[in-house]
Amino acid sequence: MKHITSIWATIFIAVMLIGIRVSDPALIEQLRLNTFDTYIKTITQRDSTRVTLLNIGEDSLSVMGQYPFPRSTYAQMISDLRGANAGLIGFTIMFPEADRFGGDEIFASWVKDNGIILAQDADENGKSTSAPYVGTAIFGTGNPLDWAIRYKGLVTNIPEIEAGAWGHGLINAMPEVDGLVRRIPLISQINDQLYPSFALETTRVLSEKPSYTVKINDIGIEEVIIRPHRISSDANGSIWINPNYKFTEIEYGSNELPDLQGSTVLIGLTAKGLAAQVPTPSGLRSAHHLQAAALETILSGDSIARPIWADLAEIAVVLIGSLAIILSIYHLPLWASLLTFVSTLGISIGGAFYFWYESQILLDISYPMIIYILVFASGSFNNFYKQFMLRQQIKKQFETYLDPKQVYLLQKNPELLRLGGDRREMSFLFMDICGFTPISEHYKNNDDPEGLVELVNEFLDAMTKIILNNGGTIDKYMGDCIMAFWNAPLPCENHAEMAVKSAIQIEAKTNELKETYKERGLPDINVGTGINTGDCIVGNMGSESRFDYSVIGDAVNLAARLEATAARHEYVEYKTIISSYTKDQLPDNYPCIDIGNIKVKGKDELITIYSPIS
Repeated sequence: MKHITSIWATIFIAVMLIGIRVSDPALIEQLRLNTFDTYIKTITQRDSTRVTLLNIGEDSLSVMGQYPFPRSTYAQMISDLRGANAGLIGFTIMFPEADRFGGDEIFASWVKDNGIILAQDADENGKSTSAPYVGTAIFGTGNPLDWAIRYKGLVTNIPEIEAGAWGHGLINAMPEVDGLVRRIPLISQINDQLYPSFALETTRVLSEKPSYTVKINDIGIEEVIIRPHRISSDANGSIWINPNYKFTEIEYGSNELPDLQGSTVLIGLTAKGLAAQVPTPSGLRSAHHLQAAALETILSGDSIARPIWADLAEIAVVLIGSLAIILSIYHLPLWASLLTFVSTLGISIGGAFYFWYESQILLDISYPMIIYILVFASGSFNNFYKQFMLRQQIKKQFETYLDPKQVYLLQKNPELLRLGGDRREMSFLFMDICGFTPISEHYKNNDDPEGLVELVNEFLDAMTKIILNNGGTIDKYMGDCIMAFWNAPLPCENHAEMAVKSAIQIEAKTNELKETYKERGLPDINVGTGINTGDCIVGNMGSESRFDYSVIGDAVNLAARLEATAARHEYVEYKTIISSYTKDQLPDNYPCIDIGNIKVKGKDELITIYSPIS
């Protein structure tokens, strides 16, 4: 009976581990991506003869002056490239606003007459401008709109420039769970239309084709076709970037252009501070460098593939291998079970490397290795211990800052605290004691520092209970200040309303405590509270064994600025100040007073602020 129990315990561990692979949590995905990075680093660096990068960097600025340049400068750039025998020219630089120097008409004519490819930018905020798009033929079963990466809106160039371009492509990349970019969507969905990437659109224009074809089946997109190119993709229509291409890079304006011999030229910003650099496993890269790598991959036919059947194949291999190891452990001698284990491991690794070196197909070997090792070692205790310690760590990390019911839910669902950041909309509250100096002076004059600490702790404890009772998370205490947020780690649909509700209750509780403090002969006490709502990155920035759960984003800073504003004298009558972003998330009939517009540190535009009415 004990023997049978051991078998089932091992089978349970194997099934559980395979189930984890099927659910594919962030940690497993990260492990797989790191393995793929190792694969890709084995590719020999190759010189590109098809694509040249024209960089606008620090040397360009020293020659041509302050950025942004007049549009006439870009027209001259096209003229210079044509004089250097450049082939197709593409700008990964956006021109969404009119030229302050009035050069749009000149630049537009050069774009139209020289077959220029222009960039477009998918917008997550839902802003959208009209833009032309290339028709798409669909081959197979299914609808690519169900699989393509979805964006809310689209930012384009001004119409007069946009109209003359020969092609338009998205320059957006697709960050993985670790924030690094390894893939670029060939096609993306915006407003129920398919838009091509910059690299794909450049390929279409080079191939002199009017459209492209998407091949799809019931489990995703298989490939995108622009004859003679057949571009294998993942299920979402993305391709892996080969970072090992070496391109000829020219700094515009620093030297005379060489003979480009018909090379396709991609123009982009590289100067520090002008354009965001994209993090990749190979370091920071500019947008046109990524698109160049994708374009070279397409044109060379030397693509890195993660086929849509890869996940199913890996799970099947793990199932068969785990069964073989389990049967050998309980039915064969130790040496035979060890041989089975080593053979299974070797076949899986060898098969993965075979597909990689023969066809550059990415198959994961990391997680199968882990499963085989744990199954062979009957790792039930290790797994139990890991889960137990994880829950204990969650409790230790959050029991002070969350309501006990929320802590319990997190312990039941630790996947909510996956390693890595998660972008989400949240509401932030900063609360500070106003007029703290007279209070501290009172205790100083009475030689009672312990009393001051006791008072602050008493006050903050009362405010903390209000925040926790309203579903908030206490991020930190900073002296006499509290920082809290809503909608993480557990979801809260009405996070803005709960934050404002907490502020109103804090103000009411403060007024209640003031009377108590007056009876104790203490100076008057007030609070200033600032609330803002916006997108940020929230998550476990450490490891699974040691959490550092925090938030990163400009929305946090604005909330702090509003708290500081509430604490200053110009708005002394309003102890709680909320931003327009928070106001927009409240119910339509929520009573608020429009205080006016202010300019805060770090923001160029004016911020409209309100004060809720209790």
